[in-house]
Amino acid sequence: MSDHTWDALKATAVAEVRRRAAVIGEITGVTPTAVDGAERFAWNDRGGQSTVWYFVPDGRALLLTFDHETDLNLYAEGTYAQQESLYGEVPEDLVRLVRNRPENYESVNLTDPGTGATIHCAGGVFWFDGDQWRAAQGFLDHCEQEGLDPMGESGFDYCLDGYLFGREFTCEALVEHRKANGYDDAADGALAAIREVFTRHGYGM
Repeated sequence: MSDHTWDALKATAVAEVRRRAAVIGEITGVTPTAVDGAERFAWNDRGGQSTVWYFVPDGRALLLTFDHETDLNLYAEGTYAQQESLYGEVPEDLVRLVRNRPENYESVNLTDPGTGATIHCAGGVFWFDGDQWRAAQGFLDHCEQEGLDPMGESGFDYCLDGYLFGREFTCEALVEHRKANGYDDAADGALAAIREVFTRHGYGM
């Protein structure tokens, strides 16, 4: 497992996780949405990798990562049953947030041929129970059965890298990070625009 990023996420208060998710979503142009009362924020790299967060009013959360180039890309060759199994032991009310929902850039669906039911594809499935983050047991079981490294194959490090967990989260640090990773929106003049986003989400106030 990718202990550094995982441990850093677990050490971050969920309110701060939500704020970072909102900031990164806005900077990357992904409009937040409401799903059955949950707030959905997302990131994608326009190349097949994505991160999706759902924050529910009672303080719990669902986190999905997707790397299209790994063996956990079940959309390519997997089945509905396999994808559903990755959500194993996640509370059903959280799983309902990804059942029978419209597709979007970050979340494509696999369909049950017998019932027509759909579920969002995700390589990594994680959830916050109100006290701590957990990896979904179904996700871990699938990786063990297939001999896969859970964090490596789920793209966990890459998909969460931009949130700077375990690192200072300032507009200056984020601009430098995005410049180093070749993002076009980190060109000259980006700092002022990103500072406005930070201010809207309560940083520096």
